[in-house]
Amino acid sequence: QVHYVESGGGLVEPGESLRLSCILSGSFFDNPAQRNPAIGWYRQTPGKQHEWVAAITRRGTTDYAESVRDRFTASRDFAQHTVFLQMNSLKPEDTGTYYCNRYFVGGDYRPVDSWGQGTQVTVSS
Repeated sequence: QVHYVESGGGLVEPGESLRLSCILSGSFFDNPAQRNPAIGWYRQTPGKQHEWVAAITRRGTTDYAESVRDRFTASRDFAQHTVFLQMNSLKPEDTGTYYCNRYFVGGDYRPVDSWGQGTQVTVSS
């Protein structure tokens, strides 16, 4: 089991930027080979399921949903077990609660663990 603590959300106007952080912890890290798992970022809006937004593999390869491609950038700090999501040119439709989670590699980014508390992003003028 991996635990997630997301932060960095806030209220911004369209066109502005935010940088989200996701700190990973848990007994999972007792195994050095598993300390930097592939991590996905997900967004949830009221009444809807979690929507996959971005992913970064253990080697740093990234992938993005079409709606955020060229605006969002995922990165990670291997030493600090932290994953980031830089969000630029934010749009009102980016509004939601953002979560991070491991995902099953080779599929549709289906999350592995229970969700953390998430961090709220609100884009509004």
